[in-house]
Amino acid sequence: MFLKIRYSFSQLLKPLHSCSYGTFLRTLTTTNSPATPTFDAKFENVSQLEKAISLFYDLSFPPNFSLPYARLFQACARHNRLDLGQDLHHHLLTHETTEDIDLYTTNHLINMYAKCGDLCTAYQMFEKMPHKNIFSWTSLISGYSQHGKVDECFSMFTDMLAHCRPNDFAYTSVLSICDGFRGRQVHGVVVKTGFGAYVYVANALITMYWKSRETGFCRIYNNSEEAWRVFDGMEFRNLVTWNAMIAGFQMLGQCSNAVNFFIAMCRDGVGFDRATLVSVLSAFSENNEYEYVSSLKYCFQIHGIVIKAGFKLDVAVVTVLLSAYSILGGEVADCHKLFIETNGCRDVVLWTGIITSFADRKPGEALLLFNLLRTEGLNPDCYAFSIVLKACGGFSNDKHALAVYCLITKVGLTNNIVLQNASIHAFARCGSLSQAAVIFDEMRIRDVVSWNSIIKAYALHGQGKQALDLFKQMDVEPDATTFVALLSACSHSGMVHEGVEIFDTMSNSYGVVPQLDHYACMVDILGRAGHLVQAVKLIREMPMQPDYVVWSALVGACRKHGETQLANFAVSKLRELDPENSLGYVVMSNIHCSTGSFDVASLIRKRMKALGVQKEPGLSWTDIGNQVHEFVSGGGAHPQRETIRTNTKELVGKLKTLGYVPQTSLALHDIEEEHKEEELYYHSEKLALVFTLMSTSDLNCKDSNRFHNFMKGFCSCNDYW
Repeated sequence: MFLKIRYSFSQLLKPLHSCSYGTFLRTLTTTNSPATPTFDAKFENVSQLEKAISLFYDLSFPPNFSLPYARLFQACARHNRLDLGQDLHHHLLTHETTEDIDLYTTNHLINMYAKCGDLCTAYQMFEKMPHKNIFSWTSLISGYSQHGKVDECFSMFTDMLAHCRPNDFAYTSVLSICDGFRGRQVHGVVVKTGFGAYVYVANALITMYWKSRETGFCRIYNNSEEAWRVFDGMEFRNLVTWNAMIAGFQMLGQCSNAVNFFIAMCRDGVGFDRATLVSVLSAFSENNEYEYVSSLKYCFQIHGIVIKAGFKLDVAVVTVLLSAYSILGGEVADCHKLFIETNGCRDVVLWTGIITSFADRKPGEALLLFNLLRTEGLNPDCYAFSIVLKACGGFSNDKHALAVYCLITKVGLTNNIVLQNASIHAFARCGSLSQAAVIFDEMRIRDVVSWNSIIKAYALHGQGKQALDLFKQMDVEPDATTFVALLSACSHSGMVHEGVEIFDTMSNSYGVVPQLDHYACMVDILGRAGHLVQAVKLIREMPMQPDYVVWSALVGACRKHGETQLANFAVSKLRELDPENSLGYVVMSNIHCSTGSFDVASLIRKRMKALGVQKEPGLSWTDIGNQVHEFVSGGGAHPQRETIRTNTKELVGKLKTLGYVPQTSLALHDIEEEHKEEELYYHSEKLALVFTLMSTSDLNCKDSNRFHNFMKGFCSCNDYW
């Protein structure tokens, strides 16, 4: 029983000072007497606890008065006030010798030290105890568990087995920190001692098995099946049981199972709470099995349940709902509406969620929201800064990234490795490779993400040799992402030999097994260089089924080298995987145009239109002064379009005198040669280039994939456009 003062301390002071020891003891144990002020130690705040201890110090009482000490030690543990507990311990020793302190008080004292993190003192007191009971052992076990001391917790639990029978609290404490191997051992003891029927122990077993799914032990035993087995064997299940299963599915990215369990909970009348909704909505964010369209449909339905159940203002629920909508491709306007409805109860995590929704698709609005976050008096945390830096990477100049980086410096987070890595990525994406390199060079500590970020930066800017030179300097173990960045750098720099060598050695020398992304890069490397036979051979030898990206790389190579027959085969694979994507149709249309088969190309375009497949227009960006200019193929949207068109014709005319011959085979229609040339004038890349020449001599152009820096008549892409 805890102390709870039902009257003000000023009211209590007089009767307690005048009461006898017996009367005071009765005030501690009386719970419902209106005539006697009572204590149960559930202080609403630390201030009440401090006043209670101060009042206690003012009392005079005979020896062996242990009950209030135990209650106050328990309250100190609850409020994590080690300082108050230490003072109270000293006060106890001034009235009692260590040998005279009873087992009950000692157990609460050990519990206080263990819960407050002073595990060394807790263990020393435990060792000196002449007699111990189950509470003594469990206090220390739970303390080790709470503070992440895995080995100490398991060792203490093992020692306890030789002295006393564990209780359910001891089992749940040790299971909460066990890995799969140790957890299975504890599970065996649970079965032998008959605690498998205890719902809290079974819940802890389920959670343990899900959490240990990624350990090496999981390769031998299927911990997911063990979690299922425990769940199926339970005679009684509570809400925590169901939540543990849904949380497990969420960790594995098994969205369908998470949704099905949630439906079963609602159908069986189990009910749900905030934790249920957070887990099932988070499963959409980590989904690795559902199509996005299907997941979005279920997300809408659960959103309706959130509203009906009165959780639409719950910050945690709304935050994961925003994340789910963002990842599943929901409309940003709907996300913003959901965010607006939470006015008055937003925290920095929710703000970060809505900024994340806008970061990729509308970076300008993401920056505005970030500024609003600050005007509301909230301090952005590391994750908020990293997301807004990601948004800055969506611009083709670095002024926004520089502004955010200055703010990071101002708040003292410059040496935060997460933000340093995010800054490298942001500056590289918005064209400032030099600034990205400066941040990397100034880092005191670099992890694999740091190296991956800078290698990607050089790859993005077409500097494959520099990317490979950095790889040779890596002082940390590379991972799968490292090799994707390296292969991408080779692909966009025409470094075929180097790419093949990296691909061959990544598994043998570094233990990194090639995945789909690595194969896609290799197909791109070989295909761009014209080695189509080797590319097809590689696809056939893949240990997994090729995905859309792999076939897209082959299709692009076929287009470049005019391989109609192979392109038809690759495009058929693309259509099987994504019938509504325009890439396959457009490539085949272009290939047939290049060979003069305009009738076939026209039929393909008509088929696209009949199926409702639309091609995304080509986009390019260039930065002039403080403004970013976007160009769409055709140039119709730019305010200076007529001037740009005129200058484009003049520039092409001058280039012709120098030997330039337009590749009219890329024109899409059976028209006169002169008109074919004019059609090629207005590609978005050419328009951006001409406009840049009209405005400045410093050329820096960006397409949807990478930057193009023009120096001494050559582009950084080496014609790998």
